[in-house]
Amino acid sequence: LPFTKKYLGTLKYHFSTIGLVGMNEACVNFLGKNIGTKEGKKFTIKVLKFMREKLKEYQKETGNLYNLEATPAESVSYRLAKLDKKHYPGIYAAGKDKPYYTNSTFLPVNYTDDVFEALQHQNDIQPLYTGGTVFHAYLGERIRTDEAKLLVKKIVENFDLPYFTITPTFSVCQEHGYIQGEHFKCPICGKECEVYSRVVGFLTPVQNWNKGKKEEFKERVEYKKYS
Repeated sequence: LPFTKKYLGTLKYHFSTIGLVGMNEACVNFLGKNIGTKEGKKFTIKVLKFMREKLKEYQKETGNLYNLEATPAESVSYRLAKLDKKHYPGIYAAGKDKPYYTNSTFLPVNYTDDVFEALQHQNDIQPLYTGGTVFHAYLGERIRTDEAKLLVKKIVENFDLPYFTITPTFSVCQEHGYIQGEHFKCPICGKECEVYSRVVGFLTPVQNWNKGKKEEFKERVEYKKYS
């Protein structure tokens, strides 16, 4: 483009992103076991390594750069699950009331409340991505600064994940402002609150999410064991 070429110069070193969504559900549909099992994890690693090799082939064929990313899939995780359930009613998808696919190669959102169990599972999966990937440590509410420092230190020293976030749930009342934890009604005045959590890397009101992501939030088990 005329404008971008002024500072980019060339697109030679730009890359295209390839990702996947619903690896957990793929494990259930193909193996009858979720990604948290030994068989499910082995299958997941095999798929990621296969995709990495395919992207290398595409790079040689086209001269373009490709990366393998744990794509956020904010909308497509719901849209694809809904379409698959429509065309293949017997297929497994997460969600009791609304179908959705678990993001990339994450554990089911209700798999465990132990953050270190989840980290250990993801430790040799997430480094296989050549593009962006992140582990979200969803907490029920804000933790003390010293607890947060200790948690970050433990993760950095003991795991090989490229990126991770510490994500407490919080609420905002128009009258009383910030409130720790999940409160759709203000515990002080009873008025409606906005509940904030992270989706696709951004902290946004849960009320604004699509139906699939709302279902995911409803089923999410927050980490209680993190010390």
